[in-house]
Amino acid sequence: MMRIVLLGAPGSGKGTQAQRLQAKYGVPQVSSGDLLRDAVARGTALGLKAKAAMDSGQLVSDDIVLGLIRDRLGRPDAANGFILDGFPRNIDQAKALSKLLEDIGQPLEVVLLLDVRRQSLARRLTGRRSCPKCGAIYNIHSLPAGVMTCARDGTELYQRPDDKEEVIDKRLEVYERQTRPLVRHYTRLGLLRAVAGEGEQDEVFERMESAALTRPVSSAAVRVGRKSAKRTPRSAKPVRSRTIRPAGGAAKSKTAKSKASSPVVRPAKSSGKKAVAKARPAGTVIRKAKSAGKTALRKAGVKATKTAKVAKAAKAAASKTAKVAASARKPATVTARRKAGTTKKLSRKAARPTARTALGRKTAKQRTARAPRAAGSRGVRRGAAGKTAKKAARKK
Repeated sequence: MMRIVLLGAPGSGKGTQAQRLQAKYGVPQVSSGDLLRDAVARGTALGLKAKAAMDSGQLVSDDIVLGLIRDRLGRPDAANGFILDGFPRNIDQAKALSKLLEDIGQPLEVVLLLDVRRQSLARRLTGRRSCPKCGAIYNIHSLPAGVMTCARDGTELYQRPDDKEEVIDKRLEVYERQTRPLVRHYTRLGLLRAVAGEGEQDEVFERMESAALTRPVSSAAVRVGRKSAKRTPRSAKPVRSRTIRPAGGAAKSKTAKSKASSPVVRPAKSSGKKAVAKARPAGTVIRKAKSAGKTALRKAGVKATKTAKVAKAAKAAASKTAKVAASARKPATVTARRKAGTTKKLSRKAARPTARTALGRKTAKQRTARAPRAAGSRGVRRGAAGKTAKKAARKK
């Protein structure tokens, strides 16, 4: 079974690779565009509705496309699978398609995304040519020089209007806005497989084939549960039965009686005891954690208090030192001023007697110099000098 949806931007090569998968595995390629053209050409009821919508310039409704897909998948060649190309194009169509496939019993197995760079897409689209008879797709960049006919039936190839350069950018923008969210949608469902779409066609086909055959596991099918492990008792003690002989009755086994009366109570009690025993260490750990937290908070508070006290004391000492320095600076200035004043006063006092002495000496000299003139004779001094000399001679 191969039930596939192909995703990819215009020009990614979905149609080419779908044809190769169809040829190898014998499952039909179901393209929404081909279905619409075939239904219109055959004039079916759905085809007439689609033609009326297209003639009026409107989009074909999803109900018409889904009806065409239902009819196509009901044919015998689709019993072993299908390859959907070009549908769905948005989230609503994807949800409607999933419901349709569930109803007909053919749910999706995998969604293949052909991932191609934008510049490569533009080159492919501008060079793409199609066969109007069989629908085969070619590219002028890979065809031999001068060849513009279909290799199957020799029909001349043509370029579709939507492959022209002025239309390509708009088509790519529409894809990014509408179809790109399908990547996330199918990824959540666990169905998406991304395939590198660049390189030789054979290489790309091998990647697609490998991804198509790898069956993904849907997230809805995965159930995560917890398996409870059975614990065996460490030592199996033999059960001793005692025989109880009630008055007026036959002997009964105590073990048999307890098993018959309450077979569920004992496991419940033992499991409760085990749960309590397990809970005790947890409670001890919680209490230790709380006490450790309180101790840490207390130590942190004490440390913070000590730090604050030390900072306060340092601040007070700094303030005191500043005051002492200020007070020491002030008396030194006063003392220096006082000393300077005292020295000045002392120098003045010392200078006064010296000046007076010098003045007195000068006056005495003047007096001595004027004394002989006042006496009027030199004899007096000479007589006194002679007496002094005589006294000195007598002493000798």
